[in-house]
Amino acid sequence: MIPIPKIALVGRPNVGKSTLFNRICGRRKAITDRRPGSTRDRNYAEASWQGAAFELIDTGGLLLQTEDPLLGPAAAQAQLAIDEADLVLFVVDGRAGLLPDDQAIAARLRRGGKKVIVVVNKIEGPEEGTEEFARLGFARMLAVSAEHGQGVGDLLDAALEELPRVAIVEDAAAPLRVAIVGRPNVGKSSLLNRLLGSERSVVSAIPGTTRDAVDSLLERGGKKFLFVDTAGIRRVRHLEENVDHVAVVQARRALERADVALVILDAVEGLREMDATIAGYVQEAGRPVILVVNKWDRAGELELKQRAFEQAVRDHLKFLPWAPVIFVSARSGRGLTAMLSAADRAHAASRTRIATGPLNRLLGRATAAHAPKAAKGSHAVKLLYATQIGVDPPTFILSINHPVDLHFSYKRYLENQLREEFDFRGTPIVLKVRGRRH
Repeated sequence: MIPIPKIALVGRPNVGKSTLFNRICGRRKAITDRRPGSTRDRNYAEASWQGAAFELIDTGGLLLQTEDPLLGPAAAQAQLAIDEADLVLFVVDGRAGLLPDDQAIAARLRRGGKKVIVVVNKIEGPEEGTEEFARLGFARMLAVSAEHGQGVGDLLDAALEELPRVAIVEDAAAPLRVAIVGRPNVGKSSLLNRLLGSERSVVSAIPGTTRDAVDSLLERGGKKFLFVDTAGIRRVRHLEENVDHVAVVQARRALERADVALVILDAVEGLREMDATIAGYVQEAGRPVILVVNKWDRAGELELKQRAFEQAVRDHLKFLPWAPVIFVSARSGRGLTAMLSAADRAHAASRTRIATGPLNRLLGRATAAHAPKAAKGSHAVKLLYATQIGVDPPTFILSINHPVDLHFSYKRYLENQLREEFDFRGTPIVLKVRGRRH
């Protein structure tokens, strides 16, 4: 079986690589910003053109001489993308013209022996101003406007001529989409890198290193996981740059399209108010969730006890009593298998359907043990029947004999009964009440 070819977008910062990436993917996946350095990690997306599949890799800007503590690792990430790519699209800025950094990057690409197409971006009219880029010494050069889409189709035609054709697999099993969320610097990217066994995301002690929501595919034990490593979610007053605001929006969008969320907590720093805010975002999105306590390899030196710390988590996140708590170490790899298994189980629970018969028998026993209580008034409430109307999350309609709602504490009681009977660990449950009018 021929592997899906990989195409890497490479170039100086701010030449429009992420805009081109978004244009080819057909959606706003990478963050674009006028300042250099908005993209720091390698950002992957599966794409297709005229029935041919390929994987596109967006990279941070290549600056060969920089003292920026983040742009340096971003350049290293770009080099890793070049090494694994089958074809490099070398993006240059047609408005800015040929610059020394372009020539330095060209020299590096020639030494690597990769197939290269020079993409002169920001050319909206006739291909004037592209001639000087012929001095880079590559055989193929095309002009495009990534912002307006001009020339992108011709570019994809040319790129795929250089690669083996792999047809789109329509019936491939979708991977489990897992969003990794948490405060800055709790170890989200380190955890992802440990899982993948490679430096997939930039890891830095500087909060806010990851800005894009970065997708990474992992296959383990015949199961595919698609991880989305997101920017650390910070308080609004700490979001100093517009691109940081966009990163938080991206993180929340990643939650909405995820199958499961991993909320990463920091054993060393302890629990913070922002942890509850982030967990609240997960709850609002209606996602299954695993609470992951990272840096547990330092528990001994800090004299932390697992049972006490788990109770602290439960006390801090009272609204997620059903979420499993898993203790892990990104540094040693401890607990990661248990974390993946918990995510898989939570996703399966979120897709569980309960037949009407067993559902009503359980609720019959529950109401016999504790009579239903109305949210207000003195009506004698009777649960007539229940039915499941949806999954992801599991959603149930409870029909009662009066046009009132059930008391929130009684709903919680019924939810607990459902969880205990049908193993809904890790997933939210929605109970809707329909009252009968006389």
